[in-house]
Formats: sequence, C-alpha cells, structure tokens
Amino acid sequence: MNNDPVMNSPVLPLIAASTLILSLLSSGCSQSASESNSDNRDKDAERAHLVAVETIESQASVIVHERDGTLKARQRVRIFNQEEGRITELPFFEGDEVAKGEAIVILDEELLKAELEKALATAKQMQLNLKRQEELAKRLAVSQDDLAQARTDLRVAEAERRVLQTRLGYTRIRAPFSGLISERLVEPGDVVPRHTHLMTIINPQSLVTSILVSDLLLPQLATGDPVTVRIDGLGEKPFAGRILRIHPQLDEKTRMGTVEVILDPIPAGARSGQLCRVMLETARQPRITVPFNALQRDAEGEFVYRLDPRRQAERISVESGMRIDDRVEILQGLETGDRIVTKGFIELEPGTKVEPVN
Repeated sequence: MNNDPVMNSPVLPLIAASTLILSLLSSGCSQSASESNSDNRDKDAERAHLVAVETIESQASVIVHERDGTLKARQRVRIFNQEEGRITELPFFEGDEVAKGEAIVILDEELLKAELEKALATAKQMQLNLKRQEELAKRLAVSQDDLAQARTDLRVAEAERRVLQTRLGYTRIRAPFSGLISERLVEPGDVVPRHTHLMTIINPQSLVTSILVSDLLLPQLATGDPVTVRIDGLGEKPFAGRILRIHPQLDEKTRMGTVEVILDPIPAGARSGQLCRVMLETARQPRITVPFNALQRDAEGEFVYRLDPRRQAERISVESGMRIDDRVEILQGLETGDRIVTKGFIELEPGTKVEPVN
C-alpha cells in the first residue's frame, strides 16, 4: 500500500482528466479546420466550369476547294448532210483519226452530175442565143425587149449551173478540223434524207471540264488561274490545268456559276467522259479561324464564348465566313490573342466562372 500523500491526492485525477479533455478539443478543432478548408476548395472547384480553350491567332492560309466534273471535248462537231441520197462511201469508224479537209462521207452524185451537165448545156445555148440577138440588134432586126430577155435567160442558166455545182459539192462531206471520229451513226448503202446526223468528230486536244462554283467563291477566281486536276481513270496523279472561262450568269435557284477548266497539256490517256476532280486554290491571306464546334448559334445570331480577365465566360457576337476543313473563318468580332471556349458548353452561360483544362 502506497502511503505517499501526493500520489493519494485527489488533485491528480482532475489534472489528468483536464489534460485529456484539452487534447481532444485541440484535435477536434484542428480536424474541423482541415475539413472546412477542404470543403471550401471542393466548393471552389465545383463552382468553376471546366472548359477547353484556344488562343486566337491570325494565320496565312490557302483554301483548297474540290469540285467534281466530267471531261468533254470543247471542239466537237456533229456532221449532217445537206443533200439527200444514198451513202456510197463511209471510210472511217469510231476512234479513227481524220485530217482537216479529208472526205469522210460521200453520197451518190450521179443524178446531180447529170443535172449539172444539163445546166451547162442550157447555159451554153443561152450564151449563143444572146450573141445572135446582139448581132441582130446591131442591124436593128430585133427589139430591145428580145435582147433583154436573152440576157436574162443567160443569167438564169448561169445561176442554175452554180446551184447544181454547189449541191454537187455537198455530196462530199469533209472534216472541218483534224480529230477523232467519236460517233458513226449510218452505214454505206443507207438512203438518208437531208439534215440527218451521220457522225461526230471531236478534237482530243480540246478537253475541258465544267464545274459548278458558288457565288461566294466566284469573286476569288479569275480566268487563267492555275488549278490541279485529278482524273479517276488515271489514278491519283495530279495534272496541271487552268481556268479557261467563267460564265457570266448564275443559276437562279442554286446561286451557282459555271467555270470551265482546261487541261494544259492534255495528259496521255485522258478521254472525253471521264470523271475528274478539280482543286481550286484561293489567294493566300491572313485569316482568323476557330474550330467549327466553337461557333454557337441561336435566335440572336452567331456567337462564341470568350474568357475575360476574371476567367468568366462572356458572349461575343461574331460574323462567320467560309468553312475551311474543320474550322470556320471569323470575319468580325474576335481579335488576335482572344481566348475562346472550344469544349464544355453544357450549362455554360455568360458570367460563368470557368477553369481551362487544356
């Protein structure tokens, strides 16, 4: 049994209890402060709207526009006959080359030759008759009316001769230019009426393609501008071309204009009717562009969300231009250095506190 008066004093249990209570209170206060600070940080994080942002830069760019077209021969002539009759010779077939001036269709000309011989004989007779009338007129043995009639008869006979000579020339149809036969629609022995489509000639060195271009792009194009052409039938190899002409009239419904593109030079293997793809390049110039999904639209118009110095989202009205791949040109509303929101638009409103995550 311990008889120490200090150890047996009732004060010690009170001191120990007080110390324990103070320790617990101190630990509780520290934990409470820590939890409070953590809660504040969580609330701050919850209040900041997480977004992806992009800094606006002005970059010089060339816009490439691809348009589909079909190759065709710009110089293409359909051959018709001006005289009816039986075809006696048709020496050329599809794909054959013909030279300018070469006879490509010959019609039966026997009847016209006979009529021409008759006209020549009549004209000769009228000439002799006029000479006789003129001799008689010198002796005043014929009236002036008879002399005038003889002269008229000779002119009529000469005119008939020239008509038949011209018609006889129409029995031989000649190639208007050097090229290829693309169509042969009749055969020797066929009897054809006047103005029948007999065949077609094309110039393979005049291949062009026509493409449709919107009225927004037309002001940026000019005759003679270089283009790149790919022909599906010849693989992925690009070929040089240029704008031949721009048609002045637009389609009233689609607001599209026609642009003719010529291959220069014509590549080997290119044929009329092939599908081709024309790449048009607009002039290189500085542009402000934003990702296409960053551009928002509502009843009031187009806008983007920009970060202000306090990292709050503000609505900025903009005017957009043409689309370039996955971006869109901004013509008005933004400046270089602006930071805009590109992702995180759900529940995003003007004045919302945002936190960039990229």
